[in-house]
Amino acid sequence: MKVEIKEMYVSDGHNYYGRYGKGSMDYAIQRCDSMELVAGSGIVGDRFFDYIKDYKGQITFFSQSTIDAVRDELGHDHATATMFRRNVVLCGIDAEALIGKRFRIGETEFTGSCEAAPCFWMDEAVGEGTHEFLKGRGGLRARITQGGELKVGEHEIEILGNVPIDESKEEKSD
Repeated sequence: MKVEIKEMYVSDGHNYYGRYGKGSMDYAIQRCDSMELVAGSGIVGDRFFDYIKDYKGQITFFSQSTIDAVRDELGHDHATATMFRRNVVLCGIDAEALIGKRFRIGETEFTGSCEAAPCFWMDEAVGEGTHEFLKGRGGLRARITQGGELKVGEHEIEILGNVPIDESKEEKSD
């Protein structure tokens, strides 16, 4: 099946993650045409690189169709991919369809561990009602099982099998 990687992003700091009760930060998010992925560690240059051992969110995927729905259904015409702070924006597949799947994009492989559940910060970052709207379609947290270079553009995505869904609550999305 073909998918398109529309956009990719990294940030060296957390604007919302772990900030409950402290207020948001203002770390820039940088768009990239390619990123270096390291198995078991994450994306070189990103805030979650080597965050914790076997971290389930070494990379996050988000669907362009969800961004479009936030614009169309909530009227947040200003919504951009950067506001959601996910690493990879996909077209051609809903990111949540990869939860519990082992999959390959190009030379890189992943296991879809769980939804990148939205947090209350989404209302601040994007607009009122976004947090509630994104429940069940907040994107995908995944582990990188085979590293390599990931690039913007059209790719084959290959589903390699199923993996257990990681429902542990070791880290919060806020």
